[in-house]
Amino acid sequence: MLASWLDANGFSYDLQQRYRKSGWLESVGVGAFKRPNENVGWQGALYSMQKQANLSVYIGGPTALSILGFSHYIRTGTEIVYLFSLLNTRLPAWFKQYSWNETVSHIRTSFLPEEIGIDEYQETQFPLTISSAERAIFECLYLTPEKLDIMEVYQIMSGLVNLRPSLLQKLLEGCSSVKVKRLFLYMAKKANHQWFQFLDLSLVNLGEGDRSIISNGLYDSQFRITISKELAQL
Repeated sequence: MLASWLDANGFSYDLQQRYRKSGWLESVGVGAFKRPNENVGWQGALYSMQKQANLSVYIGGPTALSILGFSHYIRTGTEIVYLFSLLNTRLPAWFKQYSWNETVSHIRTSFLPEEIGIDEYQETQFPLTISSAERAIFECLYLTPEKLDIMEVYQIMSGLVNLRPSLLQKLLEGCSSVKVKRLFLYMAKKANHQWFQFLDLSLVNLGEGDRSIISNGLYDSQFRITISKELAQL
């Protein structure tokens, strides 16, 4: 519960401090509280930021795909939670400074329109704003290769057999990253997905010139990108 939200709902800041001193509330950094002896996770904190602070931050990329049931295509190990938002969004200090069980990576970008491909996912106790599978794979490609391995992302892509062509079309037309669009189309064609044939590429701006995704890789002349030899030779 955020201090600002409590104040707006009749619990003044003075009353909040009395509750904290009495042990009825426990502080989660400056500006947020939880009930005593209650374990809070990043999901509950995200819900508070989304619904109480009205921050446009949401679950995206591989984290969204994992939650949506595609975790068997994603590497195991130390889990990184990817939260996406627009460039001017700042997460509160209490959230950034709290010791969550997972590492949280906040990606601020505007390469996709804010409103396309955003859904609501019903967590055990509360709904959370999350990228659809279609938007999430674009976000994975945005993180490639700096944060996500290109082969890992292709394995994820190869498993996305039921994506909606109409939503993919909107994302392709609205996406401002030439790298993401070219890499998406290259992987989709390579994976031989049925939905690929329903995309109208004449409406997609793929930019000018070549793009090097991986140094010392192999060049694909159709999409004018240099990708890893391992991926090219699959």
